[in-house]
This record gives sequence, C-alpha cells and structure tokens, in this order.
Amino acid sequence: MIKLTNMKKPFLYVLAICYSTITFGQGINSEELVRRVADNVIQHTTFDFVNQKTGDKFQSTTSIPAGTLARASSSYNRWEYVNGVLTIGMMETALVLNDKKYSDYSLHNFDFIFSNLAYFENLNKTLTTRVEYAPVFNIASLDDCGAMSAGLMDVNALVYKKEYRAYLDRAANYISHKQLRFADGTLSRPQPRNMTIWADDLFMSVPFLARMGKLTGDRRYFDDAIKQVENFNKYLYDPASGLFFHNYYSEVGMNGVAHWGRCNGWLAMAQVELLKNLPANHPKRAQLIKLLLRQMVGFSRYQDQTGLWHQVLDKPDSYLETSVTAMFVYAIAHSVNEGWIDPTYMTIAREGWKGLASKVTDDGQLQDVCVGTGIEDNIEFYYTRPTKLNDTHGLGAFLLAGDEMIKAGRKK
Repeated sequence: MIKLTNMKKPFLYVLAICYSTITFGQGINSEELVRRVADNVIQHTTFDFVNQKTGDKFQSTTSIPAGTLARASSSYNRWEYVNGVLTIGMMETALVLNDKKYSDYSLHNFDFIFSNLAYFENLNKTLTTRVEYAPVFNIASLDDCGAMSAGLMDVNALVYKKEYRAYLDRAANYISHKQLRFADGTLSRPQPRNMTIWADDLFMSVPFLARMGKLTGDRRYFDDAIKQVENFNKYLYDPASGLFFHNYYSEVGMNGVAHWGRCNGWLAMAQVELLKNLPANHPKRAQLIKLLLRQMVGFSRYQDQTGLWHQVLDKPDSYLETSVTAMFVYAIAHSVNEGWIDPTYMTIAREGWKGLASKVTDDGQLQDVCVGTGIEDNIEFYYTRPTKLNDTHGLGAFLLAGDEMIKAGRKK
C-alpha cells in the first residue's frame, strides 16, 4: 500500500478533489462515462449526403445533380427534435469539461445544415415528396421547431449568425401565434384526436420559450412558458399516483391510459430548463420549484432497485428504460446542484446514475432506449414499444445527467 502521510497538504487536497469528481455516485468515473458516450457520437457522425435511390454519396449539395432526392447520411445532423436535445447536452458537456471539442461538434452540425439549405429549399418547391430539412421551411408542429431551436439558441450564443437568429424568430412566431391551442392557451395537437395535449410538448416548447425570454428580455415568452407548465400540471397530473398521464383528450375531458416514462421525463426536463433561464427574482419561481419537486417526489416512488425506472412507470412488469432514467437523474441532480431542493434528494440521482452506467457499452452506446412513441389507447402499445441500441432519444438526456453528476462530485 502506498503511504501518503509525508505528502504535502496541498497535494492531498487536490487528490481529494479529483477523487471526489471521478467517483461521486457509486464509484463511477462520471467524466469518463460522459466522454465515452459523447465521443462515440462524434466518431459516428458524417457530413455528407446520400441519394436515397442509388446510394451514391455527395460531400455537399453543390455536387448533387439537380432534382436528386438526397438526405443527410448521418442521423445526427438531421432536423429532428432529438438532435436539439443532443445539442443542448453537447454544449453543456463542453462547459462542464472545459473542452470545446463538444461545442465545436454542435457548431459544425448547424453550419452543415444551414450551408446546404438552399438546395433542399429549391427541391421543396418543386416536389410533393418530403425533402430533407423540410421542417425548416414549413414549420407545422412543435416537433419541427421547439427542441431544435433551443439547441440552435445555445449554438448561436457562441457564433452569432443572422440566418440563425432569423430562424429563431420564425420559430418563436410559430409557437406564439400559429400552434394549435386550447381557449385557455394550452398548447395542443390535432392528433390522434383534435385538441389533444401531449406531455412531450412541454419540452418541445418551454425550453425554447424560456431561452427567448432570456435573450430578448420580453416577458411574454416567460409568461407563456409558465402558463404551459401550470396548465400541463392541471390537465395531465394524476394525484392518485403522483405521475403524469401521456395525454389528455379535450373532447371527452379524460386522460389517456399510460403513465409513460419518457413523457414524464420530458415534463421534468422542461421545468428545469425554464427555471435555468427564468430571472432569479421572478415572483413565480418558488411556485414552479414546488411543482417540480412534487413531480420528483412522485416519480421517485417508482424507482427500481437497480436505480432505473420502467417504461411504464407504475408497471414494474414493463421493461427498465434508459432515456427516462437519464431525464429524471438530470432533473434531480441539477435541482440539487442549484440549491432549489434539499441535498438529500441527490441520493435518488446517484442510484439512477449507477443504473445508467450499467447501460453504457464499452464503445459508448446506450442500451434499452425506447424508440419514438406516439399515443394509443391500449396499454400494450407502451409495453411493446421496441428499444434500439443508442437511439438518439436517450443521448442528450444522458449527457445532461452525467454533466450534473460531475458537477455534484466536484462540490462534494
């Protein structure tokens, strides 16, 4: 055994800090785990296009024959809400690890998209088939714009570009003035039945609205974001279980069938993102923290002994799912780190982080992530949703959870 008794105190202090940073949370090297997942994403991201019919690849749109229907080769630089969450995670990872490799990655992704928009915009005008980046030109849902705009906002804070800001203004106008809403202003969708609330939509709107409020100083964005949090709690919260239902059908005034895991995760993360951007002296801050704590206490009752949560939260015979676990760990750990809630709640996050660590492969892929999920009226639909190795629905949330555990370790 190596004895350290003769070492100088400053060395011991530094050693203790480093040990705490690495091992906080069941002896897990949190930084290594975060880097492993983030580096795997970077390693497997390409920046080219592929002809959907022939498989031919093109380095840029300038080399694609006119009229060719092509798409981005990599799923990581498509215009999809999951990549907005991944961007938020990568940008936060760059800050926490003081490593611009991760922010440079996100900057490259958006530069690649916007540099090639003109080709697809022209194609969009001539074809009836959906083209790559179509949601950029035709914003038609919160999925099209909310999460991607939140990620773009974080990128634009580093490299201001007028074309980025122009898109952000368009997205804000869509959410504020064009998205379907109830008479009381609650965001809703026209499917599966008209005027349906999806729990997912709190994240597809609130993080971006909160960022717009902070950027512009216009309190209307904060007011709208807070209204959504309050109304989603009103329509979706189930006091009997302490959980949220996936949806609400306005035509019958009833909720759907499932306390689906990830939709509860979207709700938790959205509230955290609002509080992160809300002015410290906002009169509703304490009320919003109380709502968030109520949710966290509720879902903590259903945590499995592995530290993970189930696909259907209150159904222990449903499978253990990674993305919801990452979302819950992030929400709790960030809330403790910011001093919003009592530090004792960190024990829940530590157990969740231990469970998440068991789901990371040696090469940095996440196991047991539920694929994209719609809404159905039978519980079997949620039970039988397949999982996919390294599905993007889990990556951004995992990075955010890991970042908070690293910060917690440094504090300890």
